[in-house]
Amino acid sequence: MGVSSRTDPKVVVLMGGPSAEREVSLSSGHECAAALRDEGFNVVTVDAGRDLPARLSELKPDVVFNALHGRWGEDGCVQGMLEWLGLPYTHSGVLASALAMDKERSKDAFRKAGLPVVASLLAQAKHVRASHVMDPPYVVKPYNEGSSVGVYLVHEAANGPPQLSPDMPEWVMVERFAPGRELTTTVMGDRALTVTDIIVDGWYDYDAKYKPGGSRHVLPADVPAEIHAKCLDYALRAHDALGCRGVSRTDFRWDETRGVDGLILLETNTQPGMTPTSLAPEQAAFCGISFGKLCAWMVEDASCNR
Repeated sequence: MGVSSRTDPKVVVLMGGPSAEREVSLSSGHECAAALRDEGFNVVTVDAGRDLPARLSELKPDVVFNALHGRWGEDGCVQGMLEWLGLPYTHSGVLASALAMDKERSKDAFRKAGLPVVASLLAQAKHVRASHVMDPPYVVKPYNEGSSVGVYLVHEAANGPPQLSPDMPEWVMVERFAPGRELTTTVMGDRALTVTDIIVDGWYDYDAKYKPGGSRHVLPADVPAEIHAKCLDYALRAHDALGCRGVSRTDFRWDETRGVDGLILLETNTQPGMTPTSLAPEQAAFCGISFGKLCAWMVEDASCNR
């Protein structure tokens, strides 16, 4: 345990930051800070900027609650800084965070663990704009962002390659489109919680995830017992294959016409959204763990050398 023996441990909640997911992180951070205060913790919120090491050295927290999303906060950068400063922190460590954020390398880890993933390749964005680098249908996404930021679906009947936005990175991931239902499972420590069916009208992109009415969550998902069990098993194995700690969430596609063979692992998120209505806290609540208790558990679980 990384928490000090003080009766009122000081917790710094990191949020915001410079990534494409800044607004979602601010929302997560405010909600987690409020919940932790209700649980009796002494909480300070910090919008993560370039002065973050100095701010943390000044504040001297007992625990850092990482509510950052996206690059820098989720890819091992902040984790490495916290290790250097010797500050216990929540969620996954340096290697697991970096590995999970790199979509191609995380797929390599999943393949080696015997987990089902779709065929994919890395390509330069300029080549993807010029011609099909894979037969449609396929998906194009940044290889190191989260929350479906900058995702393009190229349909089978597409007249030409996708016109990627100018702010896409130089290298992108192109992967075979996996049809079917969107399922997700949260892992909390060594326990997979349940399965949520995410209902959307169209593509489950950033807006569908975070804008009001963008999606509907059904939990537990109305799926066969075998599929439910496989989701729990695969999520735990993915968590372990990457070396994750604390809370993670693994997303799936399930083509119900193919049974178990139609269940595909998409990716594992080491910093899932943390508002009371986000997918991971929803699953915890379904299992009898309130939002406040979930946040408190994450603080108690915090450590260095993660």
